[in-house]
Amino acid sequence: MNLLMNQLPTLLTFSPLLGVVVLLAVPGKQLRWVRAAGMLATLPPLLLALLMYARFDPGAKGVQFAQSVPWFSIPAGMESLEFFYSMGADGLSMPLAVMTAVIASLAAVASMYIRKRVKMYFILFLLLEMGMLGVFLAQNLLLFFLFFEITLVTTFILVGFWGYVHRERAANWFLLYNGLGSAVMLLAFIGLLILFRTPEFSKMQELSAMLPVQDGAVGRIQWMIFAGIVIAFGIKLPLFPFHSWMVRVHTEAAPSVVMIHAGVLLKMGAYGLIRFGAGLFPAQVREAAVLLAVLGLVNILYGAVLAFVQRDLKRVLAYSSISHMGIVLLGIASLNIAGLTGALFQTVSHGFIAALLFFLIFSLTERTGTTRIDELGGMAKAMPVLSGLLLAAGLALLGLPGMSGFISEFLAFLGLFKSEPALAAVGALGLILAAAYTLRAVLRTTFGPLSGHWEKLTDVRPAESAPMLVLLGLIILIGVYPAVLGEPMQTTLHAIVARMGG
Repeated sequence: MNLLMNQLPTLLTFSPLLGVVVLLAVPGKQLRWVRAAGMLATLPPLLLALLMYARFDPGAKGVQFAQSVPWFSIPAGMESLEFFYSMGADGLSMPLAVMTAVIASLAAVASMYIRKRVKMYFILFLLLEMGMLGVFLAQNLLLFFLFFEITLVTTFILVGFWGYVHRERAANWFLLYNGLGSAVMLLAFIGLLILFRTPEFSKMQELSAMLPVQDGAVGRIQWMIFAGIVIAFGIKLPLFPFHSWMVRVHTEAAPSVVMIHAGVLLKMGAYGLIRFGAGLFPAQVREAAVLLAVLGLVNILYGAVLAFVQRDLKRVLAYSSISHMGIVLLGIASLNIAGLTGALFQTVSHGFIAALLFFLIFSLTERTGTTRIDELGGMAKAMPVLSGLLLAAGLALLGLPGMSGFISEFLAFLGLFKSEPALAAVGALGLILAAAYTLRAVLRTTFGPLSGHWEKLTDVRPAESAPMLVLLGLIILIGVYPAVLGEPMQTTLHAIVARMGG
């Protein structure tokens, strides 16, 4: 049984390939069978992720379901650099792996809007899911980088081929910025190999606890690696001014791709900052805490102000994502358990909220052909169920108590108020702006005079409402019972905070 449990991360990561094999055997013209195979192929990863979560021990330290098999070695001076096939989950990766499996399954349902080259689309979709799961479950630098690159290539193709008018331009901007981020990340990882002499996460974490901040060449190397990590994963998050590519992707990509991108791919940036930044360079994080907090504030206020003036629903959500990802930086910069818990809560919570909002907006687009706020209005009369779900999702985005957005924002700001109260007070302005731009967009869409063009619109269908209600249920569950998300992550986050001196 223990041997089987240790295989779970590998089985979970590569289970989407089973769907790829089935799809290769299904004729491309049989669209009904292709769609069914593509959607059902996301269920094995979901079931395996839930099984891992059920078997996960919140009180255990270190990596669980650990699998480490000798892979290859590279001569490095008097010694050799040993690479292992290392997979596993800890309190940082387990919640994100479950979130990935859930959002991927629901985004597969949203793939009903895909109408061209459906077979190729689902094959790439499943390869993307494999890459995302591998990023969160890899326990080795090389494995992490390979899975990360799989997500970059598949997302580039999915954005560029299936999307709206300017999809190719959006894909090129995505590749330009994320390719640059990958190059910087590769240099940072090479620096980690030189510094720690091992690619294994667990060994690097042990060595980082004994690694003092040094002056001279060694000290400069540590700071250069840390800066590379912040830049590489900051582009993915994204941090201002590396954000313009994300707005284009959210505006031009297909609905299901945007659900994955906003719900999961951006969160890989937050995961990398916590895993490699806070986890391996606690002294540097401590010294750069104020700078990180300021960068977070810039994201929050810049994104919120621009979201408020947008006239397109997709662009409102794009800039709101920039704003909400700034909260992750505030949580890391707090240097305490409350703030870091809030950062990880925000990562998961915003993943579900963003996926729900984009699903709702694209369902609206399928019916009206527009996402312009000034062209919509009175949707509550024509589509009461969709409008109600949109209002509920908007309340979650602005942080209504009882929903996951409130818990994550409360913990992140609570942590920052303990360490930097002045900066936290400034950041709180972003929460006020969030309420303003969210209510402006949602209320202008759902209420007001009904345009004659929308009088005969049909409300959400069962195939659409099921994933919407699942996402809303998860948002409420985390909001009223935060322990379901908080317990698995506490042991790992306490260890990171202890190394940072919080």
